[in-house]
Amino acid sequence: MKHILDSIQLFLSGLALRWLFLFAFAFLTTLFLTPVMRLVAARLKILDLPDERKIHEKPMPKLGGLAIYISYVLVIFLNFAFSIELKGVIIGGTIILIIGLIDDLKGLSASWKLGGQLVATLVLMLCGVKLNILPDIWWGNVGEIVLTFLWIVGITNAVNFFDGMDGLATGLTAICSLSFFFVAQITGQSYLGYITIVLAGSCLGFLKFNFKPASIFLGDAGSTFLGFTLGGVAIMGGWAENNPKVALSLPILILGIFIFDMTYITIARILRRRVKTFKEWIEYTGKDHLHHRLVLLGFTETQTVLLIYLIALCLGIGGINLKAAKDLGIYLELLQGLCVLTIIVILMLAGRELNKK
Repeated sequence: MKHILDSIQLFLSGLALRWLFLFAFAFLTTLFLTPVMRLVAARLKILDLPDERKIHEKPMPKLGGLAIYISYVLVIFLNFAFSIELKGVIIGGTIILIIGLIDDLKGLSASWKLGGQLVATLVLMLCGVKLNILPDIWWGNVGEIVLTFLWIVGITNAVNFFDGMDGLATGLTAICSLSFFFVAQITGQSYLGYITIVLAGSCLGFLKFNFKPASIFLGDAGSTFLGFTLGGVAIMGGWAENNPKVALSLPILILGIFIFDMTYITIARILRRRVKTFKEWIEYTGKDHLHHRLVLLGFTETQTVLLIYLIALCLGIGGINLKAAKDLGIYLELLQGLCVLTIIVILMLAGRELNKK
């Protein structure tokens, strides 16, 4: 018995060292690459210029997402044999990054950006990364394809929408990645755990330069790449094979802050006739997101970012607990998440009323 326990302890110790190595490798690689990308962006004048729709007051380099991408892909390449699903995430993410880089350099219409996201999602599905929540008949298969497109495009743009304040999108991606990492360990998905810990390490390495006062931005390339990768990881995971309620609820809860903000502003903009088409939805860049509303309530930018981090952390912990919960516990965890989101609704409505004054 003692021999078995010693073997288990040695195995767990080896896994912990592996996770720590991958995290540190990604963290340090991004830490090294980010100043390089900042210099390149400044030299080539790839800058995010201030205007009335943005809160920064001086031109900022915006190739930070490329540093995260290179670090993430490099660590994955050097440490893993690629599964077909991971190939889909990497290839699709590369398409998203290229579209984002072109947009950062020259500007792209919403139609081109949406087209690139649809192509990347199609690649993802061809590699086997697809929602599996409907009956295995023709209408169920068609429904799953449509829902996968909506999920990936939605999460991709939701993360991009949150990239409006120093460190916000990057830090939230790190929190969500770590939440998925812990659930992956609980469910014995060590391979998925490695992928998520690498993403978290890459983001935290970049956060040193992106947290207020930021010296470099993600750019659309970086924020959409992070959103696409998070969306893909959420579908890849086998969160609860014998419990569809958990399998569906867990990624929604962990990514709840992104999903809520995207859903809330979409409904609000439609009701107020700010957007009428999908093209207008992607192009619209108003200051009506959660972080904007919190600033209107009197929070500083740093306080706003830290508060949203805490909300995401609460939802992430709820997602982790969801895996260990029984039937009643599942509903209680979902109720907890709903209460957190209700608090956010109250804050956003209060911020909107102040904006009218």
